[in-house]
Amino acid sequence: MSLFQIASDPPTKLGIYRVLSARAGVRVSPLALGAMSIGDKWDTFAYIRMLPELTRAWAFHSLSPSPEPAKALHQGRAFEGRVGLGQVGSWALSLTRTSLIMIWVETTSILPITNETSEEFIGEWAEKRGIRDQLVIATKYTSNYKRGDDAVTQKINYVGNSTKSMYISVEASLKKLRTSYIDILYLHWWDYETSIPEVMDSLHNLVAAQKVLYLGISDTPAWVVSQANQYAMDHGKTPFVIYQGKWNILDRSFEREIIPMARSLGLALSPWCVLGEGKLRTDAEEQQRRETGERGRMMFGPDWERTEVEVKVCRALEKVAAEVGVGSNIRAVAIAYVMHKTPNVFPIIGGRKVEHLKSNLEALDISLSKEQLEYLDGAVPFDPGFPTTMIGDGTSYSFLLSSVAKMAKQPALQPIKP
Repeated sequence: MSLFQIASDPPTKLGIYRVLSARAGVRVSPLALGAMSIGDKWDTFAYIRMLPELTRAWAFHSLSPSPEPAKALHQGRAFEGRVGLGQVGSWALSLTRTSLIMIWVETTSILPITNETSEEFIGEWAEKRGIRDQLVIATKYTSNYKRGDDAVTQKINYVGNSTKSMYISVEASLKKLRTSYIDILYLHWWDYETSIPEVMDSLHNLVAAQKVLYLGISDTPAWVVSQANQYAMDHGKTPFVIYQGKWNILDRSFEREIIPMARSLGLALSPWCVLGEGKLRTDAEEQQRRETGERGRMMFGPDWERTEVEVKVCRALEKVAAEVGVGSNIRAVAIAYVMHKTPNVFPIIGGRKVEHLKSNLEALDISLSKEQLEYLDGAVPFDPGFPTTMIGDGTSYSFLLSSVAKMAKQPALQPIKP
């Protein structure tokens, strides 16, 4: 390849990389692969009826030297059976050196659903392929990842934001992932007792030791993130560069404080649950599930069928899906919706079938108009709350200013569109 030759178009838009955020120059794919369901030692929670676990035997059965799986997926040919790690890899984990498509994978040791096997599988798989440095691997610390280990009787310091919890979790993740560094380490949730200086000083030490490259934070109030990053800047420490939390068209509370905070601090956003815990489906799909007995995912309760509000939102998504030419693929519209709302949004996408993953890629081809975004926003009333209802969110002048004189406002940074 000539030094001056422009790179050819990738097989899918997953291969059109983006800078993560104003604070992190690493380049990543526009979607991240959620690897939570990869594993074969699933824990049992009262109401969780999650995806079928992806066993090592199944995962590595798909890991052949041939690039055929990647080619098949990108040419639109579906695979049979459940998603194996190799099949997921062809979509998101760069199965071959010649078919580098998506490089960002979200795993975790601390969500005690797969009892640590998610990191183990990914680490083993990447090592066998020799592609660790081609991947951007994110993991977390804070939750009790030894929940299912009866040999560990004193679990108290395996949980929380403390330095000890952080240290033992990161050391364990490095071993399971078979790597010397973690690309993005998230603090998973705020425990309200560990001090901000302890957290930021200890996280910075991991970066200084080159065990972690970038810092993220998840499921934490905006005021905590703001204080933490201010402390980091004031004391020469490493700040957070990305925030992860629950956000979808059915639950927009993320938009009250988190998005304005991220805009102000220059953080990327990586929302989970963008498909509404499996509740985004058409009327026809729901009826088919009733008839076949497939039903749906039951994450935190026994009800798999949609509520009246969820049905209303799904019908609005279906209308827009028809307008943008993706048929009844309302989930692609839902993914595109959050990516159009604010800059530097990288949704976490998963699925138990390759066709689910493939259909999600259509989101990257969808361009939503201002009118379509407003229509989807209006499907369910959303109250941003005080003080936004009084002074606005800063994207336009409030009446308190606009009533005084005519002014021209510098437009806010806009999201990337197809």
